Amino acid sequence: MPKMKTHRGAAKRFRLSKSGKVKRARAYKSHILTKKTAKRKRNLRKGAYVAAQEEKNIKKLIPYK
Repeated sequence: MPKMKTHRGAAKRFRLSKSGKVKRARAYKSHILTKKTAKRKRNLRKGAYVAAQEEKNIKKLIPYK
């Protein structure tokens, strides 16, 4: 059976944690930052986990991570 191809877009956006959960970055941190409060921008720096419903689909895209 041939090797599976990794979805390169997904590989750049998601990482697997040691427990097998899928980690992601938060959105809304790239532009129009002047109107956002410092607290809001600070909280956007923190990572988050992908919702459980989406986890199975993401793991298919990044089979070798």
